Amino acid sequence: MLDSLGNNFLALLPEYVLTIVGVIIMLLEPVLPASRSRKSLGWLAIFGGVAATCISLWQLHLGIMNAFHDSIRVDSYSIFFQVIIGLVVVATLLTSLDFLDRKESHAGEYYALVCFGAVGMMLMCCSTELLMVFIGLEISSISTYIMAGFRKGQATGTESSLKYFLLGSFATAFFLYGIALTFGATGSTNLTVVAQAMTQTQTPILAVLAVAMIIIGIGFKVSAAPFHVWTPDVYQGAPAPVVGMMSTAPKAAAFAVLLRILFSGYAMLQPRWQILMAIISVLSMCIGNLGALMQRDVKRMLAYSSIAHAGYLIAAFTALPTDGIAAAAFYSAAYAAMNVGAFIVISLVTGYQERLRTGEDYTGLALRHPVLGAALTFFLLSMIGIPFTGGFFGKFYVFTAVMHTGHVNLAIIGLLNSGVACFYYLRLIVRLYTAPATAEFADYALGSQTGPALLQRPTGYFTTPTSTRVPSYVALAAAVGATLLLGIAPGRVLTMAQVAAIATAPAGVATDNTVSDPAALH
Repeated sequence: MLDSLGNNFLALLPEYVLTIVGVIIMLLEPVLPASRSRKSLGWLAIFGGVAATCISLWQLHLGIMNAFHDSIRVDSYSIFFQVIIGLVVVATLLTSLDFLDRKESHAGEYYALVCFGAVGMMLMCCSTELLMVFIGLEISSISTYIMAGFRKGQATGTESSLKYFLLGSFATAFFLYGIALTFGATGSTNLTVVAQAMTQTQTPILAVLAVAMIIIGIGFKVSAAPFHVWTPDVYQGAPAPVVGMMSTAPKAAAFAVLLRILFSGYAMLQPRWQILMAIISVLSMCIGNLGALMQRDVKRMLAYSSIAHAGYLIAAFTALPTDGIAAAAFYSAAYAAMNVGAFIVISLVTGYQERLRTGEDYTGLALRHPVLGAALTFFLLSMIGIPFTGGFFGKFYVFTAVMHTGHVNLAIIGLLNSGVACFYYLRLIVRLYTAPATAEFADYALGSQTGPALLQRPTGYFTTPTSTRVPSYVALAAAVGATLLLGIAPGRVLTMAQVAAIATAPAGVATDNTVSDPAALH
């Protein structure tokens, strides 16, 4: 039996590693010559991300660990989301090595911020004390606020960072009010105590208001409608690798927190918050997909797409506890793989200046870069939910869990929205494989580097060099492999998601409610 000190140390060992690596990077960055590349600091950050992920997996063998007076709980549930965050961080850092390899990019600071942001996200996943969740949320948010505006020379970057900060601070206030009302209603901010208090008293109005405030605060972090107004502008102005991370890792952490709060802490209020979550799910799916239909900018299109995907995932909150938690966990993993992969392709194609923005700018991309075109097509098909991709099983699992509780109408709305999404995803895919309209464009798209085609092409038309960048392509291959694996052999991840669901589901809930045996879903 581990003593209290040892338990506290082991429970937060991944966070300790990332913190130490981030501090070392901050100390080394100023002493390096200004002319020297900061890639070595990037590799140090990658080492920290890989080490933290491996330690999280190793913690599975230690069993459930309660640390710091039951404010931290490390179990299969927290580890599932921590591994997702760790893998996303490593993929982001690999992509950023070449993307930020320029004098004005301040890459050293960026690598430290990624590590500190990951610390906050992982802390959110394993916290059962709402004040600890708030601390983790702030650590994560401050890092992402800065990274969103990392291209200081561009007005859109400054706008992105400022808008994200102002609206994020406003949403954080709602979350903090929810914590205060939780304490007023139950006398504690520890979720275990909150759950016990809710079974011993009549439902007070304070508890209902607390849940509403918490949902509003977290709803902003996951860009769910109607708390989504910041998303398109921030996605458009932030660097592509940052968008790939902030659209997946912070969302996974926020959903991990919301699942634990609602299904564990406020399980007794499920009939009430379930209605609110169903409304938010429908709004997110409809607003996200309809908004994406009208976008010409690819990053703004994917921003509205992320709102719609948040709606699909939120639908899982209307299911039975073990079904809903497992479905949401699996969908988080699938969405992380395909969305990070899409933004890796965008990073490789557009470069630091990101001159290629609209769908028209991507016309003929697959002719010049068949690998990148095929990879982006694969990720877009996964977002649609085509079989043999992770997106298909993610939606299948969520909608099946929803239907098991009798919410057939919600599942139908989700399926209809998936049909609407086909239009804007397929529109971009068609452009990838369409030859440019003029002969000059066609010559350049096919690889011509000399002659009239090079002189007459418009500024920004595939002007960013996309020579072999090994770290970025390693991250891209990993994203493709993960999306494909979750689509053709989801059994192992489904099993892990179901075990995670059982670990955090409210006591007394039957564990045989799961959608089906994972092996049967192959």
